[in-house]
Amino acid sequence: MALFSLEHSALAYRADFALYGTASVTMAAVMMTAGPADQRVALTLLALLGLASWTLIEYLLHRFVLHGLQPFSQWHSAHHQRPTALICTPALFSAGLIVTLVFLPAFLWAGGWRACALTFGVVLGYLGYAVAHHATHHWRSDTPWVKRRKYWHALHHRAGLRPSHFGVTTAFWDRVLGSDGRLS
Repeated sequence: MALFSLEHSALAYRADFALYGTASVTMAAVMMTAGPADQRVALTLLALLGLASWTLIEYLLHRFVLHGLQPFSQWHSAHHQRPTALICTPALFSAGLIVTLVFLPAFLWAGGWRACALTFGVVLGYLGYAVAHHATHHWRSDTPWVKRRKYWHALHHRAGLRPSHFGVTTAFWDRVLGSDGRLS
């Protein structure tokens, strides 16, 4: 198994879910059991900020990196051409980005526990994104949430039209920034 392959084996693809699921549970457990009790409210708010921030990070990465910056846009087009293939960001790459762009700056700015809380929120958001994206391409479900996400993502995958509908976990940023098709 190549560590930086975009197309994953079924085992490597599932390992991403296990890695981020385990990381989320571990981070939450450590913060709840070993974190400073007098900072629990602040840590919870930072985790929520990280989770909310993930939605904007997801939108910006999808719109401007995966649909605008080489070689990422070329790699992402393979996903558009074969949407049920097990193509995703290698876990070492995504984890490295989260550590480098979220944890380390937060650690330098606010210290260890606050950095952990903010990073936990982002990791939880990334896991939610991975589940939502997987659901849009692989689940058969009549639940309203999955149906809404599948419809929204199908609009993103439309061939030949101007790219739009970049949010996977939420439509919020597409609506705010005008990429939901209404202003095109």
